[in-house]
Amino acid sequence: MLHQVELTLSPEQASAEENYLPLAAEEAKVSEKEITFHRILRRSIDARGHKVRVNLALQLVVGEPAEKYARRHTEFNYGQVGHRPAVVIVGAGPAGMFAALRLIELGIKPIVLDRGKEVIGRRKDIGRLNTKHIVNPNSNYSFGEGGAGTFSDGKIYTRSKKRGDLQKILEIFYQHGAQEDILYEAHPHIGTDRLPKIVTAIRQTISASGGQMHFNTKVTDILLKDGKAVGVEVVGVKEDGQEAEPETRQQVMGEGVILATGHSARDIYELLHQKGIQLQEKAFAMGVRIEHPQDLIDSIQYSCEVRDDYLPAASYNLANQIDGRGVYSFCMCPGGYIVSSSTSPDEVVVNGMSPSTRNSPFANSGMVVEIRPEDYAHLAEHGVLAGLRYQQQLERWAFTNGGKGQTAPAQLMTDFVQKRISQHLPETSYRPGIISSPIHFWMPESISSRLRKAFLNFGRQMKGYLTDEAVVVAMESRTSSPVQIPRDKDSLEHPQIQNLYPCGEGAGYAGGIMSAAMDGEKCAERIAAKVKI
Repeated sequence: MLHQVELTLSPEQASAEENYLPLAAEEAKVSEKEITFHRILRRSIDARGHKVRVNLALQLVVGEPAEKYARRHTEFNYGQVGHRPAVVIVGAGPAGMFAALRLIELGIKPIVLDRGKEVIGRRKDIGRLNTKHIVNPNSNYSFGEGGAGTFSDGKIYTRSKKRGDLQKILEIFYQHGAQEDILYEAHPHIGTDRLPKIVTAIRQTISASGGQMHFNTKVTDILLKDGKAVGVEVVGVKEDGQEAEPETRQQVMGEGVILATGHSARDIYELLHQKGIQLQEKAFAMGVRIEHPQDLIDSIQYSCEVRDDYLPAASYNLANQIDGRGVYSFCMCPGGYIVSSSTSPDEVVVNGMSPSTRNSPFANSGMVVEIRPEDYAHLAEHGVLAGLRYQQQLERWAFTNGGKGQTAPAQLMTDFVQKRISQHLPETSYRPGIISSPIHFWMPESISSRLRKAFLNFGRQMKGYLTDEAVVVAMESRTSSPVQIPRDKDSLEHPQIQNLYPCGEGAGYAGGIMSAAMDGEKCAERIAAKVKI
């Protein structure tokens, strides 16, 4: 017999089955000895009020063999597609990799191209960026195997329930090495320490099925014939990130092209614009990344002096309307690190990531302001790329007002609010280092004034949040792309170019690992419906 129970427990009670199973049996009005099997269906933390509780949904098997009800994970079997028609996928991030897996399921050969390196090579380049401030323009935190998601917090949930099969994506991650708790946690995350092995396993699945994955391969043109995308032109990328000699250029042909390049691949927007392929302006946001001691965030959120050993590092989610615009936290990383997401040596861009254990002594989050066309009216001559130019402009200001390397400009939170230069800065997780800078002075007033007001409000919402223990680091500018590549809502093709499928974050249709993965699957399904196998 099956029973489903929902319990509200203390963190200690929820931490081990010997603690919660007797309570579950009592709730189901059965003997604990009769329970032959149980599984967690859902787990979430409720930190509202003065006592933290854990909500636990359980399924109990009573009086029947456990084998009959043991958790059965979906196994996705990928057949051989090496001799099937091919589709070109530009970008090996979540959208590109999940598009490739779905194409294989549908009997089509994916050819995945990425300008960056495999994970091992990326690690070396990231090491040089952190210690020597050397930015490899094609292998960094943004470009390479797994995309920007490989070195991130690894959040794998989405607010949208309409984009695709959430559970399938989670099961695929689990099949490729993610921990089982992602299948039932309310806000699952994998962690940057585990993601590299997982994306490597996905690549191996694609290759073992006859799909192709080519790294150090940069797309320089989209090949068109009779109004249709028929392939791409590529050039090799050298170890230092520079393009190989022009004579190495070659063409990669397919039944169509899925454009899943991510929102940092600015040259793709430039290419499309030069070719007269329609682009659109898109809403985006910019601001700073703010870092607190994790202990402080724990004490605020859990209403305690010291976090309980049974509780995870606390997070937060803040949002305000300030002077008619949204100001909100973005990509909050409890127990995490601030990292450099620069893709050019003359810019400073920061982002966040955290390991699976979230055990860093720091908590960081993007804090960004909605950007509108009037903010970059002075760049109107650039047309649809004006927002992109504004983004670049502020990243270069961060470079010139920082250490003119990857040292980032920073300011105590309280000094930023009071418009004072910081005479000292706290320890930070940002490995290239920070330097005191009057961010309040050089950052556009349309952003800085709203951040100041928001920080005051957030300090009232979360007592202790506005503190001189927190540091503001600039620039958090890659929340999303300021450019969208349009597509038909049904066919998902570009309205001008048949068989060209804009996909994922870079095209403007996703915002995170899960939504990008689901969008990749959708694009794969649409193009597969047109391919004759």
